[in-house]
Amino acid sequence: MNHLLDQIINGLQLGFMYALIALGYTMVYGVVKLINFAHGDVFMVGAFVGYFGFTKWGLPFPLAILTAMVVCSILGVIIERIAYRPLRYAPRIAALISALGVSLFLEYFSSLKFIFGPDYRVVQSPLSVIKYNVLGLTITNIQIIIFFTVLVMLAMLQLLIHHTKVGMAMRTVSVDHNAARLMGVNVDNTISATFAIGSALAAAGGVLYAVAYPQIHPFMGIMPGLKAFTAAVLGGIGIIPGAVLGAIIMGQVETLTSAFLSSQARDAIAFGILILVLLIRPTGILGRNEPDKV
Repeated sequence: MNHLLDQIINGLQLGFMYALIALGYTMVYGVVKLINFAHGDVFMVGAFVGYFGFTKWGLPFPLAILTAMVVCSILGVIIERIAYRPLRYAPRIAALISALGVSLFLEYFSSLKFIFGPDYRVVQSPLSVIKYNVLGLTITNIQIIIFFTVLVMLAMLQLLIHHTKVGMAMRTVSVDHNAARLMGVNVDNTISATFAIGSALAAAGGVLYAVAYPQIHPFMGIMPGLKAFTAAVLGGIGIIPGAVLGAIIMGQVETLTSAFLSSQARDAIAFGILILVLLIRPTGILGRNEPDKV
């Protein structure tokens, strides 16, 4: 029983980190109906910036996370303006191909020796691991920090979306770009802000991931990015609570499968559940079927 509870905690840890990436996917899709497949690579850049922050630059861990978030928010805005904005009203396949191109560019550009280099790096954690035993349940200080950080960021995101002018603008643009313009909303700046916020969340997830699973490399964003996208679709793409719910489910499925079945089967089962859910409920768990406008 204790082993099961430990695995559930591990699954929550993984799911919370997937949630930070999935939120970027779902926010961007909700506003511009675009799947930003470069998002997993922004997560990778955040992991490297955070790693350099607390190992090379001597920054405290919270400041290293904040630095990674700022750098990646700027990167997200640059990606949007260069790769997506010119194609906003082009056929969707053009934006999709552009997203894949940006993803490959970030991966291979980061592999250059004068950038991050192609080699795997072992992350020396800035935090000493301390284990706590609570009612037979083992939890580490790293897990507590991850849970606390993610919950605080989710609360701040909800406040931003529902109680600020930027959040109101995002919700308006997500409904209708043209109507938002007529209401005086700067659509371009709102979309840039969406990319900045989503990229900042992914960066925080990257730094936390690097500390929890201490190995980073330029292609580390591929699988977490795909799983976070899967989580967003599973919960209901474009719906923030759906992204979090899907991420937690993905984390639990992956961890429990590895612990009790086979680590080789975890990806197959996780993506198999996605296929099953989409066959039964194509809009995702929290998605709603909306009537077509005529």
